[in-house]
Amino acid sequence: MLRRIRDVLPSSATVQLSPAATVLAAARLMAAQKQCAALVVSKQRLEGIFTEQDAVRRIIASGHDPARTKLCDVMTEDPDTIGPDEPAIKGLQMMEDGGYRHLPVIHNGRILGVISRSDYLSEERAELETERHLWERIA
Repeated sequence: MLRRIRDVLPSSATVQLSPAATVLAAARLMAAQKQCAALVVSKQRLEGIFTEQDAVRRIIASGHDPARTKLCDVMTEDPDTIGPDEPAIKGLQMMEDGGYRHLPVIHNGRILGVISRSDYLSEERAELETERHLWERIA
């Protein structure tokens, strides 16, 4: 069964904050909504993404004050995105190749949500791994 990104997309609400919001505000909202990523949005346009890994690596480990640090200063700007009708395996491959865990889903400029590696079935992960091994043998 070939799933599409729309089949992987969770139904839970997506955390969206302005670039001027603080890391502390983002962390509190992410915790309250049980989300591991926040989309940074300005005028309904995706500007960036901020994840729990960013909080650890860019804020805590660096000694920054989360109450004073703005998302625009520590977010990943212009993150990769994917459309809802793309094959689900493509999203997983993008995350694997890019070394990230969260991928915003956009359709006609509208934010639909965020998928993560954990949204994938083990069969899809195994399929991608099989493809990778095959390509390594060919190369």
